[in-house]
Amino acid sequence: MVQIARRHNPFPATGVIRDSNGITRYARLPATLLDLLSEQVEERPDSEAVVELGGATLTYRQLWERAARVSGGLRADGLGRGDRVAIRYPAGLDWVLAFWGTLMAGGIPVAVNTRSAPPEVDFVLIDAGVRVDLAPGTALPDGRPYVVDGLEASDTAALFYTSGTTGSPKGVPTTHEAFVTNAENMVRTLGRSRSLGEEYRTLISVPLFHVTGCNSQLLIAVYTGGTAVIMPSLSLPDLIATLPAQRISSMVTVPAIYALLLRHPDFAAVDVSGVRWVGYGGAPTAPALVRSLRDAFGAATVFNAYGMTETASLMTVLPDCDALAHADSVGYVVPSGEIGVVPIGDDPGTGELVVRGANVMGGYWNRPDATAAAIVDGWLHTGDVVRVDEAGRVHIIDRLKDIINRGGENVSSVEVEAALLSAPGVADACVLAVPDDVMGEKVGAVLLGGQDGIDLTAVLDYCRSQLADFKVPQYVTVVSDALPRTASGKLLKAQLRAQVRWGTPLR
Repeated sequence: MVQIARRHNPFPATGVIRDSNGITRYARLPATLLDLLSEQVEERPDSEAVVELGGATLTYRQLWERAARVSGGLRADGLGRGDRVAIRYPAGLDWVLAFWGTLMAGGIPVAVNTRSAPPEVDFVLIDAGVRVDLAPGTALPDGRPYVVDGLEASDTAALFYTSGTTGSPKGVPTTHEAFVTNAENMVRTLGRSRSLGEEYRTLISVPLFHVTGCNSQLLIAVYTGGTAVIMPSLSLPDLIATLPAQRISSMVTVPAIYALLLRHPDFAAVDVSGVRWVGYGGAPTAPALVRSLRDAFGAATVFNAYGMTETASLMTVLPDCDALAHADSVGYVVPSGEIGVVPIGDDPGTGELVVRGANVMGGYWNRPDATAAAIVDGWLHTGDVVRVDEAGRVHIIDRLKDIINRGGENVSSVEVEAALLSAPGVADACVLAVPDDVMGEKVGAVLLGGQDGIDLTAVLDYCRSQLADFKVPQYVTVVSDALPRTASGKLLKAQLRAQVRWGTPLR
């Protein structure tokens, strides 16, 4: 039974209503993403909308006009309302134009992980029923400008895929309302205003195929009339130089990148006085790192956040006022949302986190069984075990599923084990998280060889052909005895964690 968590939090909840189905949502928001963009085109046509480092800059008027031509090209090629368009470009202007152009054509952008191995990409393309594949090297469609009409808040705006933490990734249809709700939640929880305009310049150093980069940075820039400054690939020297050169006022990345940034020899000399917001979402962060961030970015407020693909990004936010004293928390529920706990054990405040709200998905793409398992009585079951304290702050304790969080990238141990078991010479395999000071966790594998033993180079080469690079094990231990399992055949991972000594990483 769900224990609904206390709703006390420091964020304004004005304008939040409860609909006839009991779901909390904002009473008045722009209906669609195209409404957001058109508002900014009318109000600030000549303001910078998107900057690609090392590339071009587009104003809001230029963004609209060029996206409309992409839309026209898609329509001329036969794209219909609701057809899916895979976006596989690297982060940059082409990705942004493909996203907005697909929306203008009435299609549904499918954000594909550019780090995925070919079998993973093929799975997403087939699963989503992609009509147009904008692969790397493919030219943007071009045609007479076209902008669809009749879009509604409840329409699916885009498909993002989960990281496949229980095997194959699942498509998450995200509605226009969910996107816009996330944007409003962001500005409220971080003390921002929609009228920020040119004061808001966000540096996007995380991938756009992730909800953090797209939903909580790129689209927030449009929501506030600000500028999205995009790094096509992460480079710490470039990041450092960009902060003053592009007048960056907001940045979000994983704790591991901040740890490397603060250690970089060039960072101490750079002027970061213009940075006003520093986010490090996803997980509890060491107080020492929070303190270092505050010292380094003296004019900024810092914040932690927690969310999922299924929640269109944000679900909880830890504000600056709690950042040090409660660094082990991911914060309070966003204004439009609700959280609850399905108790585990005797403590009603500890258990699996469940969530609901207008930013939460209605179900997975063509996965009725997965939807039924994840959404029960209107609550999305997150799979994360948490404790909610008396003030309403969420503290993540553990994961129900064996997810490895490698520098902000979720890795499914089940998926990696499946690849290892298909590799030459591997008789059995167990994948575990290995603690790491910089990345948080890395991927470790315990392998049992067959009669002819294991050629580790061949095994890892095979994994690289099947998995994204960040999923390939960096620690490997080869054992001669059978891996411990329960009577039903499940691996005893807790026992292995206590026994294994990992030694030196392979890379």
